[in-house]
Order: sequence, then structure tokens, then C-alpha cells
Amino acid sequence: MEKRNVAIIAHVDHGKTKLVDGILKNSNMFRENEDTSNLSMDSNAIERERGITILAKTTAIDYKGIRINILDTPGHADFGGEVERIMNMVDGVILVVDAYEGAMPQTRFVLKKAFEAKVKPIVVINKIDKEAARPKEVLDEILDLFIELGADEELLDFKTIYTSALNRTSSYDAEIDSQTEGLTKILDTIIEEIPAPTGDANAPLQFQPALLDYNEFVGRIGIGRVQNGKIKTGEMVTCCRLDGTTKQFRIQKLFGYYGYNRIEIEEAEAGDIIAIAGLADISVGETICNNDNILPLPLLHIDEPTLQMTFGSNSSPMVGRDGKIVTARKIEERLMRETQRDVSLRVEQVSNESFLVSGRGELHLGILIENMRREGFELEVSKPQVIIKEIDGVKYEPYEELQIEVPEESVGNVIEQLGIRGGKMENMTNFENQVRLLYTIPSRGLIGFSTDFMTLTKGYGIMNHTFKEFLPYENIDIGERKLGVLVSMENGNATAYSIGNLEDRGIMFIAPGEEVYEGMVVGECNRENDLAVNVVKGKQLTNTRAAGSDHTVVLKRPRPISLEYAMDYINSDELIEITPNNIRIRKKILNTEERKKFDARNKNN
Repeated sequence: MEKRNVAIIAHVDHGKTKLVDGILKNSNMFRENEDTSNLSMDSNAIERERGITILAKTTAIDYKGIRINILDTPGHADFGGEVERIMNMVDGVILVVDAYEGAMPQTRFVLKKAFEAKVKPIVVINKIDKEAARPKEVLDEILDLFIELGADEELLDFKTIYTSALNRTSSYDAEIDSQTEGLTKILDTIIEEIPAPTGDANAPLQFQPALLDYNEFVGRIGIGRVQNGKIKTGEMVTCCRLDGTTKQFRIQKLFGYYGYNRIEIEEAEAGDIIAIAGLADISVGETICNNDNILPLPLLHIDEPTLQMTFGSNSSPMVGRDGKIVTARKIEERLMRETQRDVSLRVEQVSNESFLVSGRGELHLGILIENMRREGFELEVSKPQVIIKEIDGVKYEPYEELQIEVPEESVGNVIEQLGIRGGKMENMTNFENQVRLLYTIPSRGLIGFSTDFMTLTKGYGIMNHTFKEFLPYENIDIGERKLGVLVSMENGNATAYSIGNLEDRGIMFIAPGEEVYEGMVVGECNRENDLAVNVVKGKQLTNTRAAGSDHTVVLKRPRPISLEYAMDYINSDELIEITPNNIRIRKKILNTEERKKFDARNKNN
């Protein structure tokens, strides 16, 4: 059967997953009475909640006698390494762009990866039904981006389709009235524009995993494209390792893709996208060959981690209240299991109770922590720190490209804050009452910035950033929170009376009745220094009554603490305590007196 292999690439939330879902539902793959309302490529619970794709996924449909393999890729830069490797598996990309937002930082990032791999693009301008849609201007922006990224004439001659993935309508024309039912125009364009995969089914076998999965029964599963030759279940093959050695093993299972399902197959040939099991420690970039024809392919690039955090077993007085899994050994097992499927993650043991975990960014590590929390783990994590590299005796740090959209009235405050955090403005454009700013900024300047950004823009700002490059380290004091915190000096349950008396000192994180312990952060101080407070003190009861003394106290609502907020918020002397039901911020040194002595020593030094 003839084949086409394409990847769908886009900035976060521009609708690529919804588009794939729409194509599948339009392709007559499901029975008339089958419930397709809950089908989605985003099968992970966190993906559904956040509306983002975290793991690359493969699907396949048969259309007009041609098998079309479609890879839905992550849009966030933290998972950009996957996008880059997926480009080696496909011959074309569908670039999905929002009809209002236009080209965003990740659009540039994923498109650059596609051009480097020399794959043919098709442009889909999605969300054409939005009231504020501006498809013609967005098409001009995309053309400018193609030229800026050095696209040759052949790539500039791209086909454009206008769609509403939500309504499952499409058209070759930008006018909303020209939209017609169905998304088959995308499939027709794929068949016309994207070349069939190269590769010779009669040549010696070459298969290179670009992605990994993990299964308790068969171990690691390598996902990739058969570049040449044929491969069969039960066959003995040779793996060319990354270090140049070779290892023979038997193909235990072969998987292909159809619709939303991964299906077992007996044989695959050049051009097929498959998954193989049989080698417990198979790795991205290795080559599977015939035993009598060892022909390794060039190694694939794997993005280095840029951010690290310390994970440790929970050491708070409330340990073991929520979670079933609390020991360091279990945490280590879980982290090591994650490295089996995530090649961008690094884990090294620091002490008996703690591990240094390095990843591609806050989202990458935050999703790992969230998954562990849902699985019943209790742990504590430190403030994220950027990884400083040393090259020829010079320190280098990661820099990011930051794109911001803010209302005009907030732009001055945002520019001032970014200047303090080491940002350099590259571009500034106005449209309507919005200002779009483009910055190059050290990654550590962005740690903790999203909280300030939401306050500065009253929640109306939009921020996107993507890793750019490692540049020489600049000795600027950035990344620490300026305001102090309110820290509990007692154990017990918080009282409304104490919280009411403390409200003029700052913003509370806890509600009355909540259990607290000494050293736990219970609020934000409105001054720069930390303040030890007693939130468990009750009102002294006497038999004297004064008129109006017993009126009801109305407390302000406490500030909710999410995992993302806590990771952005904490300073280096604090930790986040994570349990299945609670996220608490605490000081590393819980005892109030010890902490004061430690702080005093640090100030004197």
C-alpha cells in the first residue's frame, strides 16, 4: 500500500490535536453507532485538563487507498527535542496557525526544525470562525517567517487551507462563507503535495528509534520509521549502540498504528512507522540492522537539559498523612522508570534521601511531579535552577526567546521588570490596543516571572517563551523573590482570630481550620523580610462583653497555591511539600530559632 508520513506542528493551543481528531472522525473509520464524543489524541489526564500535547502520538488512516501516518507533536518548547526527532520520521509537515494569534515563538521553533530536516510544509490557518480572525494578515506573517528562516523557493510555494477544527469545516479560501463541511481537503492536499517515503524495501534493514515508550511487560519500546528493508516478529537483528558497540536480540513484538490504536503486526517495510520491543535498553538514535549487514544511520540529536531541581523524600511533620509512597527508594525507582521513556531527563543521586533531576524546563519537570503526585507519592522539591555549562573555562547559561502580548497601559511596567531580569528587547509592535514585545532573556530571569507578569498585566497578558541558545553567563542578581513570607512559628490548626489580626501584614495562603506546622509558609509578607507569626492563637475568652465586640469578622479569601505557582514563587531557602491532596510551601530549616541564627550568619558573611 502507498504511504504518506506527516507531522502536525504548531504553537501551544493553536488546535492541532483538535484537527487530528476531526480528520479521524471525518475519515469513516468508526461505525455509525460508535461513540466518538470522548475520543482524543490527548489521552493523558493532564493533557486533557491543560489542553496541551505532552507526548508525541502516532495515528494512521486509510484514505483513497493510501495509508496516511499522522504524528501529533507537542507544541511546547520543553518538549521540542521530540519535535526535532520526529522530523526524521516524516516527509512533510502540516503547520497549524491560529487565525488571530498568528506566528508565535513556538511556531518559529517548530518550523525551524522542519526546515532543518528539509520536509515539505502545508499551512493550515485554523480557528477561521473566531470573531477577531485575521487570516490574510496571518498568511503574510507566515510568509515573512518562511523567508526569515531561509526557506528556498520550493518551500515558499506552499498550499494553504483555512479551517475550523472545532466545527470540522475547511476551505481553500480565506472567506468564512466559503467553508464547507469536512476536513478531507487536508487529506487531499497531503496526497498531492507530500512525497511518498523514500527507502527500498529490498535493501538491508535500517530502523532508528526517534521516540521511546515503556511497558511493564516488554520494557522499552522504540518508535520510529523503517528507513530501508523489512522487519519481522521473531527475527534476530543487530542493534548498533550509541557507543559504537553492537548487540544481537530477537524482535519480541512489532506494533503498527491504525486510528487511535496501537496494533500488533507481524511484518513492516521501508516507509512504515512502527514500534518494536525486544531490547530492554534500546535508546533513541541507535540503528537496528540485519545481522549480516551492519549499516548504522547518523546519530540523532538529543536536546540537553537546561533546568534542574532536587527531589527528596518528604521530611515535614505531616509526612505519610496523604500519600501511600513516601520512601526515597520508591521515589528513585519512579524517577529511573521515567528516564526509560524520556531521553531529555537526567537523574543523579545527591544523598540517601535526595536526587538531582534535570529537564528541559519548568513545564517538563512540573508534569513529572504532577504525575507522581497523582500516583500517590509524597515528596519535597527545591527551587528550579538553570544549568550553567562551562566551555573552555567560560561559564555559559541558557537564554530564551520571549514573546509577550500586553495591553498598552501595562507595557511600561513589564519593560521595567524585564530590564531588571536581564532581558534585551529585540522588537516591539503595536496592533489595536495590544503591544507585542520580543525579548532575549536568561532562563533564570523567567523563573518566578509569570506570577509578577499576571499581577502587572491584571491577568490580561499572554507570555510565550522558547529555548534559544547558551550564551556567556552574566553576573546579574536575578531570579529571587523580593517580598518576604509569613512563616508559622507553632504547630496546630489556624484560627480565624489569628488570621484576621495578620491580614494587614500581607496575603494569607491558608484558611481558618487548616493544619499548619512550625516553618510552614502561611502567607506573603508585604515587606522584604520574612516574619514569624502565630496563626494558631485563639481569642482569649472572658466573661466581659463590650457592645459590638462580637461582630462577625469577614476574612479575605486566601491565595490558592498550585504547583506551577509554588515552583515560580519559592526562594532558594524554601521547599515545596507535595502530597496527593496538598501543595505546601515550607522553609528548609523548620525551627524558628535555628533559622534566625542561620539567616544572621548569612547576612554577616
